[in-house]
Amino acid sequence: MTTNVDPVALSVFIFFFALVTVLGFVASRWRAPKNMGHLDEWGLGGRNFGTWITWFLVGGDFYTAYTVIAVPALVYAVGAYGFFALPYTIIVYPFVFMVMPILWKRAKANGYVTAGDVVYGQYGSRALELAVALTGVIATMPYIALQLVGMAAVLQALGLTGELPLAVAFIILALYTYSAGLRAPALIAFVKDIMIYIAVFAAVALIPSKLGGYANVFASADAAFKAKGSGSLLLDGSQYVAYATLALGSALAAFMYPHTLTGIFASNSSNTIRKNAALLPAYTLLLGLLALLGYMGHAAHLNVSSPNQVVPALFQTLFPSWFAGFAFAAIAIGALVPAAVMSIGASNLFTRNFWKAYVNPAVTHEGEAKVAKVTSLIVKIGALMVIAFLPTQFALDLQLLGGIWILQTLPALVFGLYSNWFRAPGLLAGWFVGFFGGTYLVWIDGLKPLHAISLGGAPFTVYIGLLALIANIAVAAVLSSFKTKVEVAA
Repeated sequence: MTTNVDPVALSVFIFFFALVTVLGFVASRWRAPKNMGHLDEWGLGGRNFGTWITWFLVGGDFYTAYTVIAVPALVYAVGAYGFFALPYTIIVYPFVFMVMPILWKRAKANGYVTAGDVVYGQYGSRALELAVALTGVIATMPYIALQLVGMAAVLQALGLTGELPLAVAFIILALYTYSAGLRAPALIAFVKDIMIYIAVFAAVALIPSKLGGYANVFASADAAFKAKGSGSLLLDGSQYVAYATLALGSALAAFMYPHTLTGIFASNSSNTIRKNAALLPAYTLLLGLLALLGYMGHAAHLNVSSPNQVVPALFQTLFPSWFAGFAFAAIAIGALVPAAVMSIGASNLFTRNFWKAYVNPAVTHEGEAKVAKVTSLIVKIGALMVIAFLPTQFALDLQLLGGIWILQTLPALVFGLYSNWFRAPGLLAGWFVGFFGGTYLVWIDGLKPLHAISLGGAPFTVYIGLLALIANIAVAAVLSSFKTKVEVAA
C-alpha cells in the first residue's frame, strides 16, 4: 500500500538502496578467496579486515538504524535520561581496548568462530557452551527485528505502508548475505556510515537555524517537558544511580553480542582492535549530535503519534524532498548492515555450537558454511515474521531482556582469558541465576529494566542487568571456590 508518496524523496531513496544492493552482490568478489566454502571465509571474512574496514564494520553494526531512530525518540520522550547512550559508548571502548585483543588472540590461535567456541575450549563443558550460544541467539533475534522497526519508520515516512516493502528489502539483504557472507555488510558499511554522517551533520547544522537557534530548541524542549509533567533537560537526583548503572551495564554487554564479537574476530590483528578502540569514539560524537534531534522535535512542534517518528518527521518537514530521501536511505541502509552481521553471528553460533556439537560432529568446513548460510536465511525470516505478526512492543520488550541476558555470558567468556580459577559448573550456575533472576525482576517490575532498592535510606533504582551480573559472579565464585577446595583436599 502507498499513501502520500513523495516521488522525489522516493526516487532518491530507491537510487541509493539500489546502489547498496549492487555493492552487496559485488562483495562476493571483493577480496574473495578461491574457496568461500569455509566458515572462516563466509562468516568472518577470512579474518582479514584491517583498521578501516573494521572501523566501518563495527561502527555499522554497533550504531544501527534503530539507534538513529530510538535515541532521539527517547530524548524526545524523557529528556536527559535518554543521553545514557553517550557515557555507555564511552565506557565501552577502554573495555574493548583491554579485553578484546586477548580474546582475538585466543580465537585466532585455536580457530574459534564464536563465543561458544571460546567457552568450550576453555572449560570443556558442552552445557556451558550451549548456554552461552543459546543466549547469544535469543538475544540477537529481537535486535534484528528492531532494525526492521527502524526501516519501517522511514518507509512509513516515504508513504510506503504494509509489510511488502519491508519484505522486499530483507529478501534482497538475505540474498547477498547468502552469497557474500560478512564481506557484504563490510563493504556496504562504507556507504552507510558516510551517508549517516552527512545526514546528521546537516541536521545539527541547519535545523536549529530554522527553529530559532539552540537556545530556542532547549527552551522549547524544557517547556514541553514541564507541560506534560515528565522529562527534563537535566537529570533528577533520583535518576543518578539508574543512569550510571544503565550506562555501565550496557557498556559491559555491548561486545558480548554475537554481531559485535563477529566484527572483533574478523579483524586481522590484535593491534587493529586496539586502534579501533581509539577511533570508534568518533561515533559517540555522532550519537551525541543525533540525540539532540529529540529536543529539536519539540522546537519544531511536530505532530507525531509515536516518538519513533520524530527523526523522519524532522527531515520530512524541514528539508527538501531530495535530502529527505537521502536521509531515509541512510537510515534504511543503516538497518541492513547490522541485520546482516547479526544474522551471520547467530548462524555461526548455531552451526558451531549446536549443529557441529550435537548433530554432525564430523561436518566438513564446506558443510559448516552451508549450514550457516541456510541458518542466516531462517534467522532473517524469523525476525521479519516477528514484525509482521506480533506487536512492535513485543520486539522492544525482548530486546530489553536481550541486553540483560547477553550480559550474563560475560563471566564465562571473559574470566577464562585471565584465570583458570573459575570452574564450568560454577559459571553455569551463575549464568542460570543471572539469566532467570534478571528475567524475573524485569517481569515483576512491569517489563522495566530498573529495579528499586532500599538500603535503609531513600530508595534508588538500579539497572537489573548489573544486579543479575553481580548475582551471577557471586554464585560462580562461591561454587568455584568450593570445587577448588574439594580438589585441593583430594
